[in-house]
Amino acid sequence: MGEIDKKIRIGVIGVGYLGKYHLEKYLGIEGVEVAGVCDTNEQIGMKIGADYGVPYILDYRRLFDMVDAVSVVVPTVHHHQVAVDFLNAGIDVFVEKPITTNLIEAQSLIDTAESRGLILQVGHLERFNPAVLALEGTMREPMFIESHRLSPFPDRSVDIDVILDLMIHDIDIILNIVKSPISHIDAVGVPIITSQVDIVNARLNFESGCVANVTASRVSAEKMRKIRIFQSDAYISIDYAAQKITVYKRVDGGNDGISIIRQDIEISHSDYLGDEIKSFVDAVRTRNNPSVTGRDGKRALEVAMMIKERLEESMTRLRERGILTP
Repeated sequence: MGEIDKKIRIGVIGVGYLGKYHLEKYLGIEGVEVAGVCDTNEQIGMKIGADYGVPYILDYRRLFDMVDAVSVVVPTVHHHQVAVDFLNAGIDVFVEKPITTNLIEAQSLIDTAESRGLILQVGHLERFNPAVLALEGTMREPMFIESHRLSPFPDRSVDIDVILDLMIHDIDIILNIVKSPISHIDAVGVPIITSQVDIVNARLNFESGCVANVTASRVSAEKMRKIRIFQSDAYISIDYAAQKITVYKRVDGGNDGISIIRQDIEISHSDYLGDEIKSFVDAVRTRNNPSVTGRDGKRALEVAMMIKERLEESMTRLRERGILTP
């Protein structure tokens, strides 16, 4: 059997809300064999294994000799330990976002993967949104960006604040659009349902002069996932959920002066979680760099940590003024 025909043996570590979807995508990819799923909750793990006809294994370390690659879809606080164990065992890793809870752990995963020549992909899903892909290469020196990612409180476990839970998606997209270092960040936010912040607004100031105003909430009445990008010759609006783009562009009308034209770009709806998983499988098979590398994941986490620092400073000032209770 040629290398291209060799089945890739996959494991899924954590089969809760999102891990179950990872499993479903792998089962639909030709040339992939799911060797096993793991979960610390035996009841859930056994049920998923039975429902999907795959082996359930309680201890993920038993998979070391059974798989070529894994998806790590455990709570964020465990990302580093589980991912580094598989990397040290010579196994390629897809780890959900955020890559880890801190930069030291993120760098550890990057160093381990690079030193062993392994694939490390981070699950920044919006990179695979058709609306985002359709605009690649069309943005030229954006000067103002406004994004909103709002949702009701999620029907799943939440072990991290809204910055690492939701806002990090937009941080990653904005960093991929604005090719400039950040000069300054302002942030405000409050905890509402959990002990961590549930709604945050951050203002990212880039050395290029671009400003990004980013809002994320998991306590809103309705869902919204939109980003607007302003540059010298155009205003671009992306609706992530509808996978739709509207472009308002300045056109030189000659003797008639300058006019503005509107262009609605309809994007074919796609299964972009499936596309993300397929890209990981392709990277494992070809040994090419993944679409979202560990360094990409660390870069988004670094900005998220900067926002958290500014946020804590602003919350401290509010506590001192008695506006926010300790």
